[in-house]
Amino acid sequence: MVSRIQQIVAEDFAALNQTVVAQLHSEVPLIESIGHYIIEAGGKRMRPVLVLLCSQNLGYKGKDHIQLATVIEFLHTATLLHDDVVDMSEMRRGRPTANTRWDNPSSVLVGDFIYSRAFELLVNIGDMQIMDVMASTTNKISEGEVLQLVNQHNPQATEADYLQVIHNKTAILFAAACKSAAILAGANSTICENLHEFGLQVGIAFQLVDDVLDYSGSSETMGKNIGDDLAEGKPTLPLIYAMKNSSDSDKTLIENAIKTGGKDQLDAIITTVVHSGALDYTREKARKAIEKALKCLDCLPDNEFKTGLEQVAEAALNRES
Repeated sequence: MVSRIQQIVAEDFAALNQTVVAQLHSEVPLIESIGHYIIEAGGKRMRPVLVLLCSQNLGYKGKDHIQLATVIEFLHTATLLHDDVVDMSEMRRGRPTANTRWDNPSSVLVGDFIYSRAFELLVNIGDMQIMDVMASTTNKISEGEVLQLVNQHNPQATEADYLQVIHNKTAILFAAACKSAAILAGANSTICENLHEFGLQVGIAFQLVDDVLDYSGSSETMGKNIGDDLAEGKPTLPLIYAMKNSSDSDKTLIENAIKTGGKDQLDAIITTVVHSGALDYTREKARKAIEKALKCLDCLPDNEFKTGLEQVAEAALNRES
């Protein structure tokens, strides 16, 4: 599915990859080494592909959409470097994280470099409205990270708390990718806001499914360890729902696991989560988010790029990694 989507914007996608590599250039070898390591690990490039699809759907004829897509990819890459340090993660995309291969200070500082390079590219684009969207987005992402840290090891975190975290930490960058592309293409405010909401709902669904896969996927398919969220004491929606819909003993089991972290009780907790209906509940929330997202596309011209956006939404819902 993802490769089919990329084929719709094949020429732009190739230009994006070339620009990403070129813009990672630095006179400091360590920056290039870590930057290339995480970029070359792969990934679906879903967020920058949204920029390409939205701008092309709206008839954009310039070249700045390639730089804008690179900005989105760099912002995402920087957050990954920082996240892996905060979460003490050891595996991403099927291989050791940058902080595991090098060290935490190097990962944080290279993440800072990639963030600043993204804003250099934004200055080159020279659109203050897009700059405003990106500045606000990076602030929200930071708030989301802090909110997640506040909720860590807190079994009293609610579904509303969880949704606020994923809105800021994950979904807002999908929304920014779509809205900024619409702004670049000169779209009216209705289309800009509809594409913002489309991206937001796709991002919410993406994270909901990601949290399901943490209890139902496989390490080989996902490229990261199963149960990492539990090990980090993160009260994700499957755990929050399971605590509300399980026996007192199972609720206590999950509460203690969130408080202490670790994977000592992972098998028992996976069984509890599955039997509670938490995974079905979370997937249904994702399905409804995609339903909302697709309605936002009604205002767009019918063309292959709109089809690509619909396929991105479907891929976010049905992914297995």
